[in-house]
Amino acid sequence: MIQHDIAARLEALFSQRGFAEPSVSELKAASGVSLRTLYRHFPSKESMVIGALQHRHERYLAFLEDEVPSDGAAALSHLYQRLGHWMKHEAPNGCMSINALAAFPDNRDVSDAVTRHKRETLHWLGTRSRREDLANELFLIHEGASSAWLVLGDTAIEAALSTTLTLLGEPRK
Repeated sequence: MIQHDIAARLEALFSQRGFAEPSVSELKAASGVSLRTLYRHFPSKESMVIGALQHRHERYLAFLEDEVPSDGAAALSHLYQRLGHWMKHEAPNGCMSINALAAFPDNRDVSDAVTRHKRETLHWLGTRSRREDLANELFLIHEGASSAWLVLGDTAIEAALSTTLTLLGEPRK
């Protein structure tokens, strides 16, 4: 349980401050444990990043699942409503996974953690939409919305929903 709590605190720090800025003393302070305990659970900064990414991944998928309708188009409408909220309140500096790849471009373990998150998100989109044949397209729309949110805000979310409904042959809202 302590590792989970540390990962949650590190996730919050990395989300707010990025990966380059926090010093060892800031990581220790954010974790809420001694430096020895922090390094026992996460022996390197990269392992702290991976722990934070895994924690965030679990939170994101649980967040999407909360009260998700079973209908394909309604599930995706729900997704974009949730994505807009997530971006405003949980990811004001953009996608933490993409930011991690930029900060650690040569780290295989970070890359694997990000790839796992993105593949599971792709799978979620295909399954929940009931259109696994369009999973890649839906994933690209989702990723585009989360990236464009930094510049366009809610307009990116609205455009992603509209594009998704058009792709699914559903009436626009």
